[in-house]
Amino acid sequence: MIVSTFSFTLMNSVVKYLASFPTFEIVFFRSLGSFVLGTTYILWKGIDIWGNKKTLMLVRSFLGLTAMSLFFMSLKYLPVGTAVSLRYLSPIFATIFAVLLLGEKLRPMQWPLFFLAFLGVLILKGFDSAIDNTGLVLILAASVFSGLVYVAIRRIGKSDPPIIIVNYFMFVGTVIGGILSIFNWKVPEGNDWWLFLGLGIFGFFGQIFMTKAFQIAKTNVVAPLKYIEVVFTITVGVLWFGDVYTIWSFLGILMIVGALVANVFVAKK
Repeated sequence: MIVSTFSFTLMNSVVKYLASFPTFEIVFFRSLGSFVLGTTYILWKGIDIWGNKKTLMLVRSFLGLTAMSLFFMSLKYLPVGTAVSLRYLSPIFATIFAVLLLGEKLRPMQWPLFFLAFLGVLILKGFDSAIDNTGLVLILAASVFSGLVYVAIRRIGKSDPPIIIVNYFMFVGTVIGGILSIFNWKVPEGNDWWLFLGLGIFGFFGQIFMTKAFQIAKTNVVAPLKYIEVVFTITVGVLWFGDVYTIWSFLGILMIVGALVANVFVAKK
């Protein structure tokens, strides 16, 4: 999980660095690299590339594409560490959607934890001048769609291997991202090509190692480690992009991450 979070940190940082490029061009390159690697792995292992629940996997793919695009857009307005922290509100939305759509039950202790997380968002917005309104709306919308992604994956269940679900997502991202970027294409120059190549590689290995972590260890042990990505990303943001965080920024981020880590233990108790 630590290797996974570091891979995603590198991917997010590259996206932030390439923020001058059109969003869907970034989506295209990020999806294309992972799609090529994923398809190669699937064919090598002899797995059925079409899967079973095709319609649900396509629905999950379009929801994921929307969430990813909104997240990439938000990075044009927000410090990368703040954007990643706010994106982690998605488990709250996922839980609420699971209650409404799947009939799952919620432990009473989870509600105050959710309230604490949203209070952290209010502190970030109220006291951090770096929080742009447009960026905040984009990242919260991305979190909502990410929550719907989790529900779609729950509906898919264990009928299809994770690599097939991810590969559907990357295929849809490659096609839609490519089509939407045709008329607003900016030609990469020099090292930009290497950075675009890195997007797909970092994203693919982040996904693979995260899946492997959940396969070999208990969820309530592994899931909290996912939030190490916030620490990694804030560190990279400060060192690479010169992001500045106030004491209120750290308090808001700590409240969000702390509440969500606690929620993992409460939900799995």
